[in-house]
Amino acid sequence: MKKVTLASILMILVSLSSCRLVGDIFKAGVWVGILVVVVVVALIIMIVGKLFGGR
Repeated sequence: MKKVTLASILMILVSLSSCRLVGDIFKAGVWVGILVVVVVVALIIMIVGKLFGGR
């Protein structure tokens, strides 16, 4: 049976937390991407409305 050392436990904890961190970054990236798309679409609608819209 292998002896579990403090270094191996720390390595496992760091790798698990880094995976969680990467997942959180990707989740945040998705929401930022959605927000950017909504803002760009709103700007395009405003510009088209001012160009072709009435008074």
